[in-house]
Amino acid sequence: MRTLGYLALALSAQGAASSQGALGGNFVQIIARSSPVSKLVLLALVIFSVVSWAIILHKLWLFHRTARQSAVFLDVFRKSSKFSEVQAVCKTLAGSPLVGIFQAGYAELNNQLRQPPAGPSVTAQTLSPGSASKPTLKSLPALDRALLRAAAVEINRLETRITFLATTASISPFIGLFGTVWGIITAFESIGQTSSTNLAIVAPGIAEALIATAAGLFAAIPAVYFYNFLAHRVKLFASVMDDFSLEFLNIAERNFT
Repeated sequence: MRTLGYLALALSAQGAASSQGALGGNFVQIIARSSPVSKLVLLALVIFSVVSWAIILHKLWLFHRTARQSAVFLDVFRKSSKFSEVQAVCKTLAGSPLVGIFQAGYAELNNQLRQPPAGPSVTAQTLSPGSASKPTLKSLPALDRALLRAAAVEINRLETRITFLATTASISPFIGLFGTVWGIITAFESIGQTSSTNLAIVAPGIAEALIATAAGLFAAIPAVYFYNFLAHRVKLFASVMDDFSLEFLNIAERNFT
């Protein structure tokens, strides 16, 4: 009799395991049977996840291009003897934030250069270190402010849409938690209506809850990681822009003051 009891218990456990495997292996049916609220929660999480990945992939490509063009621009800037030579390559390297900073400084420099006492007017385009005619700047701090404004514009451009990743990382777990709570409520309602704790009665609500939790984490975890990664890249670009601004100011002070 004891052997028969063990056999019946084993068969019962095997049947429960097989039903759980069938339930866990068919997410489409679980979602199709879920309540409208659970479907709305999953739809919101899918939208957050898709948009986040679109931003992540776009920013990774954009930052790779930015780093490559910035390296080329710095090489041209340091090898050129005239600002006009640097200005000539700006259109081909427009993806670099250093181009925007240089053009802002270049424009401010041209606006400030004074006409020499004799001879034709002189601009930054015609000057190079060691030129015979050297006009002077009216205000070096004004040039510094122009560079700072341009750097702020470029940083804001690099940070565009990155904050959405922080929003996704903050909101998605709570949306998933709401779906989890709703699924548990559904499971308890099923128990109350049937007065039974059978796995077939409780499982749909529990499955909805677990899927909502997993979807929330699936949307939040990549958003957290890549937000930190991209924000760090922006800080590195900001450091490069600061160094370039100082280098530009040094050249201007050395040659035009």
